[in-house]
Amino acid sequence: MSTRICLVFCLAAALACGNALANEARAPGRSVDELLDLARSTNPTVRAAQQEAAAARERVQPAGALPDPMLKIELMDVTNMGTTSVRLSPAQVGSTQYTFSQQLPFWGKRDLRRDVAESGARVAEFTAEDMTQELLTLVKRGYAQYWQVTRLQEVTQELGSLGEKMEQVARSRYASGLVAQQDVIRAQLELTSLKQEQIQLDNERQTMRAMLNGLLARGPQAPLAEPEQLRSIPSPAALQMDALVDRLRGRNPQLSAELAKTLGAEKNRDLTYRNRMPDLNLGIVPVQRGSSVNEWQLMFEVNLPLQFDSRRSQEREAERMLDAARARAESTASRLIGELGGSLAALDASRRIEAITASTLLPQTEATFQSALAGYETGRVDFATLIDAQRAIRKARQDLIKARADQQARLADIERLIGEQL
Repeated sequence: MSTRICLVFCLAAALACGNALANEARAPGRSVDELLDLARSTNPTVRAAQQEAAAARERVQPAGALPDPMLKIELMDVTNMGTTSVRLSPAQVGSTQYTFSQQLPFWGKRDLRRDVAESGARVAEFTAEDMTQELLTLVKRGYAQYWQVTRLQEVTQELGSLGEKMEQVARSRYASGLVAQQDVIRAQLELTSLKQEQIQLDNERQTMRAMLNGLLARGPQAPLAEPEQLRSIPSPAALQMDALVDRLRGRNPQLSAELAKTLGAEKNRDLTYRNRMPDLNLGIVPVQRGSSVNEWQLMFEVNLPLQFDSRRSQEREAERMLDAARARAESTASRLIGELGGSLAALDASRRIEAITASTLLPQTEATFQSALAGYETGRVDFATLIDAQRAIRKARQDLIKARADQQARLADIERLIGEQL
């Protein structure tokens, strides 16, 4: 019986382990594209903005439609010249007038109202696109940080192995009476420091995982796969400022929204001036006497736009609102172009830092460490020199990882500014 119980427990443990591995294999996160696709389909904020844009689109057609027709029924002489009590039946009163009327706005007003609503719909659509771009930028930057902290953990583990080797050398030389015990203690302190750093990195990784899951509308502890690769950075030739500025002006959703607001302000100004012209109300009036309709009337009605001071104030308001919209669009363009220039400069700096670190600094620090380790083993250098060399390696490797992650973050900022992926 005990053997069977052990087999059952082993089988259950194997199944649990297999399920965990399967979940890990299915978890997103190996590349940023997986997370981007998931974010587009699951984030509720983006979905809400898209629904609001769809709602704004539905306002366009009603804005240019004719008002609903009106029906008015008038019972005339309900007491029949005072000869009867009050009667409410159309056949029992002196006469009944049925007025069917339709308001007809002056020519061009309906089109202008539709154009204003169209501009509002486009603003809502560009706002939804901007929120989507903001979400994708946060995912890209978050993934870059998630990749960075994962790689830093690997570097810390590798340096832990170097630290253990340094401690072994110090112990061996201390046992031989060649160095003081202080060298062993310093080696142990360095290992403890690396363990503390590993704990901090693990905490940062959990934080980044929770943040990414939040952007994906998942639970904070939902599994994410190990980040395996970063996107390739476009060549400098593909990142020319003038070309990117042209793409920004044509695709940036913030700027497009401001331009749509400007167009809407223009149409609203035109509509305000068009309101100087009267609207027509057309009606047809059949008149019933007794049980038959034996009289027909036509009705024409116009409003008289005689409140000149009020209308002039409305027109000046529309002009000022148009000026303000144009100024906001110009300000937005200037700000976004400035941000683009800053992001390009930062990307170029990170690219150069990566190049010099990978080609020069890192090989130099590794050679320095190997030389210091060999010198310490033979007593030519002290332990402090060895510690400094080990720390130089750690900093160089960390700088290389951070430079690569920073390039991804800067690329994400550039892509948001130009409104499309490079």
